[in-house]
Amino acid sequence: MTKIDLEKALNTIRFLSADGVQKANSGHTGLPMGAAALAYSLFMRHMKYNPVDPSWSNRDRFVLSGGHGSMLIYSMLYLTGYEVSIEDLKQFRQWGSITPGHPEWGHTPGVETTTGPLGQGFATGVGMAIAEQHLAAIFNKPDHKIVDHYTFGIVTDGDLMEGISSEAASLAGHLKLGKLIYLYDDNMITIEGTTKLAFTEDVAKRFESYGWHVQRVADGNDVDAIDEAVTEAKKDPRPSIIICRTTIGFGLPNKANTPGIHGSPAGKEELAKAKENVGWPVEPMFHVPDEILQHFRSRQEAGKKAQENWEHVFEDYRAAFPELAAEFERRLTGQLPKGWEKTLPVFPASEKGLASREASGKVINAICGVLPELFGGSADLAPSLKTWMDKVPAFSPETPEGRNVHFGVREISMAAIGNGLLVHGGFIPYVGTFLVFSDYARGSLRVAALSKMGVIWVLTHDSIAVGEDGPTHQPIEHVMSLRIIPELVVLRPGDANEVSESWKYAIEHRDRPVALILSRQNMPTLDRKVCKPARGLSKGAYILYETEAGTPDIILMATGSELNLALEAGKKLEKRGRKVRVVSFPSWELFEKQTKKYQQSVLPPEVKRRVSIEAGVTTGWQKYVGSEGVAIGIDEFGKCGPGEIVLEKFGFTVENVEKFARKLF
Repeated sequence: MTKIDLEKALNTIRFLSADGVQKANSGHTGLPMGAAALAYSLFMRHMKYNPVDPSWSNRDRFVLSGGHGSMLIYSMLYLTGYEVSIEDLKQFRQWGSITPGHPEWGHTPGVETTTGPLGQGFATGVGMAIAEQHLAAIFNKPDHKIVDHYTFGIVTDGDLMEGISSEAASLAGHLKLGKLIYLYDDNMITIEGTTKLAFTEDVAKRFESYGWHVQRVADGNDVDAIDEAVTEAKKDPRPSIIICRTTIGFGLPNKANTPGIHGSPAGKEELAKAKENVGWPVEPMFHVPDEILQHFRSRQEAGKKAQENWEHVFEDYRAAFPELAAEFERRLTGQLPKGWEKTLPVFPASEKGLASREASGKVINAICGVLPELFGGSADLAPSLKTWMDKVPAFSPETPEGRNVHFGVREISMAAIGNGLLVHGGFIPYVGTFLVFSDYARGSLRVAALSKMGVIWVLTHDSIAVGEDGPTHQPIEHVMSLRIIPELVVLRPGDANEVSESWKYAIEHRDRPVALILSRQNMPTLDRKVCKPARGLSKGAYILYETEAGTPDIILMATGSELNLALEAGKKLEKRGRKVRVVSFPSWELFEKQTKKYQQSVLPPEVKRRVSIEAGVTTGWQKYVGSEGVAIGIDEFGKCGPGEIVLEKFGFTVENVEKFARKLF
């Protein structure tokens, strides 16, 4: 391609993007115009992908971490021939379009992950790179490399300021993720002004200290220089960052290199002048020269050939290693092994019981042998959370086949890395921390929920029963705060068998994230000859126990460690001649998905005497207890002391539950 043609190709990207923002009268013009050469270099000279089959497993992944510059990726997807049309570009940021303000996974063909909250894409890409490295170690053979791809990304000043990127970069360097390559759009501009206002660190030295390969490109519009740097990055065994000095809003005569062009349209006059200065037609908008479109669309044929070549390799692989090939396809399609659920433990009744975190650990170790896609870890809390797979090595540069991840004390990036494993494909990822520290990871959890990324969250030490660690470690509002996140399923199991059923649900339902809320302290394992089967958990709430069939005098409902309080209080009420129903209520979200008929069979509307028991805020329980019922909870911060004493002081005793129940008669 001649220098003139190359500049025309770059201007096509710039003006398509700028026109999209201008037509919408909303969006971010600066990044796409400034980083056009970065995107061109990756999409046209380095990335391996097939626009006709965006889900090809061995494609390179691209992450636009600065998701506000979404018109850049939409322009590239259209130009290279994905199912994104020029009309889709014209509908940028409009209701019902596939070109929303920030990229969304599962919404736009070719978008590999949801980005926008800065730093999310950076960390998610680390998860993708971990996925590639692990699958390569499991499935590749000396003469058959069926997993061999890179994770590329464009990251921004804002991404690097966010703490999540520091956590993720530190871990990526430690793990030596050599197939992770980021281009840093170093335009030195933020919304408030120049980066000199708040970001003056030496980024190169910072990433060198993390163990990254660092290069600089002086001119971020020099495609050849970027090309050379990416080529060198591919040769290095370390993750790479290429610092490209760019100009935000490049080509705009008055607004380039100014904060004002970060998050706004260029303006008709400004955009017209920019086009005139390079001999570009002012009208019509969204102009794409035929020869340039043909140039970009050549990637379709190149991608087709790349995939066909890989398919030939895979057919040879299938002939040589049929069982491995079948397993690879199973994992990539998300199919579960037949009969896997038979490995789920069934726990015998026990008054002493065990902590639900302990039960969860037993479940993990029971199923991990038949579910090799189960992959995860915790934020340096595995001994407490019981998230370690005992007979499986840790994932490391020396043992990439390992499935236990030492995330370190990095809750924020751990969560996004889990999302990266999920969107890559081939994994059932789980991440874990204390429930109280889920606040750190909330941004990534929200992204997972809105994009329906089925990551499993193991959140333990779930109440004031944490005890001696005091109120800083005693979650009060956290379960409720998780329940209000749309598309997140929150499960707070009440005994070990409900824990087993919780994992069963989480494994079998991969369409949204699941949070398992687990106890530190022991809970009785209920006698299921007396109580109803734990499989009722899948409906969110179910009748655990009742005095007799028919309409009860009172309903006691509870979750988690408080379930046994409800059961024991119910038995005391029975002795007083009351017909009692005890409802296990592990998941509001699942209960709300049931039919009205089922809901009313569990909570008959004519029964007004209702009590809920949960060691957290009472907010929200009013919906289920009604105006005449009572919600027993804790609407203040906890106190330090032995767990059983703290529970007693806050009224979580059988006697207190019974007292509140009797007041309703």
